[in-house]
Amino acid sequence: MRGRLGELEAAVMDVLWTGDTPCRVRDVRRHLAPTRPLAYTTVMTVLDNLHRKGWVQRELDGRAYLYRPAASREEETARALRDLLDAAGDTEAVLLHFARSVSERESAVLRDALAGPEAG
Repeated sequence: MRGRLGELEAAVMDVLWTGDTPCRVRDVRRHLAPTRPLAYTTVMTVLDNLHRKGWVQRELDGRAYLYRPAASREEETARALRDLLDAAGDTEAVLLHFARSVSERESAVLRDALAGPEAG
């Protein structure tokens, strides 16, 4: 289990998830600047921590790293849900409560997914 993200880590991941290309530290800092004026070293430390935790991948490009998410926001959310289910104790009860809380559209999506590819 990777654990939850802190507030600043989540903001950095949001920048990476919403971008369409890998980012340098300065790119992430620039995206955060309007609402969070942060030091370059702060953003670099957060990205290094996210890399160490497995949330981002990086590759050296010249003298700077390019960072990109290790998985999509949807994949990470599904992983977090799986972790919650595993920790719940009574997985079936949690699933039943959840199933009763979904919208009609969400219910249709779940039925289609459970039916498998042959149903489409």
